[in-house]
Amino acid sequence: MVRSRRSPLEGMAPVSPRRKWLAITLATVAFVPAYWSLLAGMVSAASKATTGPGSGAAFALGLVLVPFVFMILAFASGHPRAPGAVVRAMVLALVVGIPVSALAGDAITGVVAGMGAGGAAALRFERDYSWKARVVAVVVATAYTFMLVRVAGDVIVLAAPIFPFTSVGVADHLAERRRERDRARGR
Repeated sequence: MVRSRRSPLEGMAPVSPRRKWLAITLATVAFVPAYWSLLAGMVSAASKATTGPGSGAAFALGLVLVPFVFMILAFASGHPRAPGAVVRAMVLALVVGIPVSALAGDAITGVVAGMGAGGAAALRFERDYSWKARVVAVVVATAYTFMLVRVAGDVIVLAAPIFPFTSVGVADHLAERRRERDRARGR
C-alpha cells in the first residue's frame, strides 16, 4: 500500500488571526506559572541559604507544566498534527534552551529561546508563512532578553514570559501582511 505525501495543510481553511492570538494568549498565561516555578527552582539551587523551599520541587513543577503550555498552543491554534507538534516543541525547547542558557550565562535568556523555538513548532503553520521569519523572531526575542538582563537587571524577570510566543505571532502577522501586499501588487 502506498501512502500519499500530501501536506496536512492542504484543504484546510487558514486560521483566523483572532484564533491564533487567542492561542498565543492562552499559552502565555499558562506559561507564566511554569516560568515562575522554573525560575524559583533555579534561584533556590543557586542560593547558599539553608532555609527555604527545595529547588527540586519547584523546578520539577515548571518542567511538568511546559508540555501543557505547548499543548494549549498547538490545539488552540488548530495545528493539524498537534500531538507531534507538541513533541517537536518539547525537544526544540531543550535542544535550543539549554545551550543558549549556557552561552548567555543566565537562565532567563535560555528559557525565552527554548520556549520560543518550541512555540514556533507548536503554533499552527500556514502555507504562506516562513520558517525563516519565525526563527528570526525567536532570535530577536532572545537577543532582546539577553540585552535587557544585562541592562535592566531584575526587571526583565517580570516581562520575559511575554516574549517567546508573541514574537512568533508577530513574525506570522508580518509574513501575512507581506503576502497580502504582494498579492495587491500582482506578484
